Amino acid sequence: MKSICTLLALAFFFSCSDRDEGKETTPTIESKSELPAPNFQAILDSADVLGSILIYDLNNRTYHSNDFKWAKTGQLPASTFKIPNSIIALETGVVENDSILFEWDDENRALSNWEQDLYFSEAFQYSCVPCYQEVAREIGLQRMKEFLDTLDYGNMQVDSTNLDMFWLQGESRISQFEQIDFLQRLYQSELPISKRSEIIIKRMMVIEENQAYTLSGKTGWSISNGEDNGWFVGYIETQLNTYFFATNIEPTPQFEMGRFPQIRREVTLKAFKQMSVLQ
Repeated sequence: MKSICTLLALAFFFSCSDRDEGKETTPTIESKSELPAPNFQAILDSADVLGSILIYDLNNRTYHSNDFKWAKTGQLPASTFKIPNSIIALETGVVENDSILFEWDDENRALSNWEQDLYFSEAFQYSCVPCYQEVAREIGLQRMKEFLDTLDYGNMQVDSTNLDMFWLQGESRISQFEQIDFLQRLYQSELPISKRSEIIIKRMMVIEENQAYTLSGKTGWSISNGEDNGWFVGYIETQLNTYFFATNIEPTPQFEMGRFPQIRREVTLKAFKQMSVLQ
């Protein structure tokens, strides 16, 4: 009887989705914890983007989203992977601290703000792909795979051919639920990493800090098969609560792509205003 109950419990918690080439990779959360947020859909519609905003209220243990199916579907992590990549770099000693300098080699780069010497914290904030590709190569395949397993970060597909690209191209996937699970474990000091590394990465992730709240997070942007996919993940700390978020969006045909770098953050903060977390 005990084994039957166990199987039934597993069947209840796991399901799958056939959206695009990704698949639903996240355990199904109990329905009482999932609260539909139609106002989030209105925010995305007005921004001319598709996707899902997922917010987790830590105190009340409730998820809020306009599209839970999308939120359980795996996507390439893109530059949100700079969070675990930074942790692994610190834990392996590849990067000593956030003040280590990455010297520019005078080669042309995709963005002008990458064409300069950057401290590690700046490379994180500017999302410097060449800097983090160098970090991944220094970490090496074996250590990268070991730490990915230890950190339990999504479903990363890494081998000797894609060590410095697996988070940007290929079959690696992480869902919005998995992003929040990872961030919550980081926030609550539940990752098997040193306190020193935890302090450094949390400091690097801070985007905005004022009397009302502290916003920490990371954006990401991948282009796969000609399709753009954007992330904004992180958490907001207020005096009374902490809210984790993972926004994943794609542009509609009429979307003006020059707005894509900003729109991920804009729609997320509008959702928090809808929830009266922010003013």
